[in-house]
Amino acid sequence: MIQNLEFKELTEKIIGSAINVHKELGSGFNERIYELALAEELKQNKIRFECQKAVDVYYRQRKIGYQKLDMLIENTVVVELKTVDHLENVYLSQMISYLKATKKKIGLVLNFATPTLEIKRVINSEIR
Repeated sequence: MIQNLEFKELTEKIIGSAINVHKELGSGFNERIYELALAEELKQNKIRFECQKAVDVYYRQRKIGYQKLDMLIENTVVVELKTVDHLENVYLSQMISYLKATKKKIGLVLNFATPTLEIKRVINSEIR
């Protein structure tokens, strides 16, 4: 339960930062612009993050490639930024694959292209 509370507090800070970015920039920019703006917002709030983090992918204990995460925040929450008409299941499936590869519990998919920021929380049920 304490772990879930920690996730809740951190994800609320991330979402609040993303809302600030969306309010100031609005929709219409590409994902990289939102990533840079969110990075600035996180820095101001003293939240540690990594952008474009490469994560190895394994199959049967053998490295077969890698994926790049848009952001990994506080080495805890995976964040994927989108600029699409609406979030489809494929984006949520993509996040699940990121969570499996990183062995992280929670991810956020943030869509900046909509009039209000579209937010989806994704939980990796394989992690306790």
